[in-house]
Amino acid sequence: MFDVRYVTGTVLALLVSSSAFGSPDLARSKNCVACHHVERKMIGPAYKAVAERYVKDEAAVAKLSEKIIKGGAGSWGQTPMPPQPNVNSAEAEILVKWILSQQ
Repeated sequence: MFDVRYVTGTVLALLVSSSAFGSPDLARSKNCVACHHVERKMIGPAYKAVAERYVKDEAAVAKLSEKIIKGGAGSWGQTPMPPQPNVNSAEAEILVKWILSQQ
């Protein structure tokens, strides 16, 4: 026999970890790559530049997750980042953690 709690916990752990490792795919599926690139500036800043700017900011995950969902302007020049209503808060957090790992 198997313990349902063990199987459930294992499945949940795999889902969470695969989401974190799937962030490039998530970024593509949410069309983030239309404006952002890992290494070079496009319409928006490069992910590496974002990671460098926020590396020591303990509030970065919450701050940037909110900016993804609600949009923002002025942090990286005159071009605003439009709100991304197709990104939920869990997805935004996964994306931000992946972006911040790009240093």
